[in-house]
Amino acid sequence: MKQVWIPKIGEPEVLELREAQDPEPKAGEVRVRVAASGINFADILARMGLYPDAPKLPAVVGYEVAGVVDAIGEGVDGLCEGDRVVAMTRFGGYADIVCAPHQTVQRLPEALDFEGGASIPVNFLTAWLMLVRLGRVRSGERVLVHACAGGVGLAAVQICRHFGAEVIGTASASKHERLRTMGVAECIDYRTQDFEKVVADLTGGKGVDIVLDAVGGESFAKSYRCLDSLGRLFVFGVSSMAPGSRRRLGSALLGLLRMPKFKPLSLMNFNRGVFGVNLGHLWHRGEEMTAMLSEILDLFADGTFKPMVDRAFQFAEAAAAHRYIQDRKNFGKVVLVP
Repeated sequence: MKQVWIPKIGEPEVLELREAQDPEPKAGEVRVRVAASGINFADILARMGLYPDAPKLPAVVGYEVAGVVDAIGEGVDGLCEGDRVVAMTRFGGYADIVCAPHQTVQRLPEALDFEGGASIPVNFLTAWLMLVRLGRVRSGERVLVHACAGGVGLAAVQICRHFGAEVIGTASASKHERLRTMGVAECIDYRTQDFEKVVADLTGGKGVDIVLDAVGGESFAKSYRCLDSLGRLFVFGVSSMAPGSRRRLGSALLGLLRMPKFKPLSLMNFNRGVFGVNLGHLWHRGEEMTAMLSEILDLFADGTFKPMVDRAFQFAEAAAAHRYIQDRKNFGKVVLVP
C-alpha cells in the first residue's frame, strides 16, 4: 500500500510517499481500499510538532477516509465486501488501504462521491457537537463562525441554516460573495476589521448567542465578549499558533499566553458558557459518535447538506495540499486521493 508519512518536524515538503505491506483486518475491523482521505488542521499541526495528541514521528496521520470495503475481520456484522463507506481513523488515514474498527465505518449515501464522503466525518461531527449536541442551536439565534470558509465553518453554516439560525462569518474578503450565496447573513474581513466591534454594531451591543472559535490566543477573549446573555462560546482549535508553514515556538508560546482564563464568578454573572471540543478525545464515546454521524449522513442522503470539497490533491502532492491550506486558499475541504 501507499502511505504519506511525516518523517520529522518541518515545512510541508518534509512529507514523504512510501510503500508498505498491506494490512490485514483484525477481529472487529474492516479493511477499506481508500479513494479519498480528508485533511484536517490537526494534521498540519502534527507535521509542525505542535499537536500533542499526534503519534511520535515518524508517523502517518489522517482521521477520515472514504472508499470500498475489501476485507472483513472476524465478528463484524452489517458490512460486506464491496460496500461504499466512510470511516474514521485514529491516525493512519493518509494511506490507500486502512483497517478501522467496524463501529467507525458507515455506508456512504449513494448520492455522494468518495471525495465528498471523505470531507464529512471530522468537520461535520465537530460542528454538530458544538451546535446541536452541546449548543442546542435554535431558530432565530445568531451564530458567529470564525474561519467560516473552512471545512468546519462551512459545515456550521449548513447546520445553522437547517435549524434556522443566522450566521455572521469571518473570512478573507475574497470569500465573502460565495459565503453570502450560501446564506451567511454578514461577513467580516478578519484581516482589516475588528470582529468584536463589528458584532457589537450588528447586534446593537447585545452580542450573539453562539461563537465557534478555532483561532485561539486573544481571539478567545474577544469572542467571549461577543456573547449575549445565555451565550455559548466553543473553542476547538488554535490556528493562530501556526501562522506560517514553519514552526515558530515564539508564536505558539505567545498564543498560549494570550489565552484568557475564564472565571466561574464571571460566567455566573454574565450567564455565559464556555465549551472545549476535541473530537479526537471522544473515541471512548464511539456509540454516540456513530449515532451522530448516522444522523448527519441521513441529511446528506436527502439533500439537506451538501459536501463542500475545494480541491483534491494526489498523495504525491501532499506537501502542496498542506501549503494550500496554510496559505488560506481553500474554500471548504481539501482531500488527498491515491
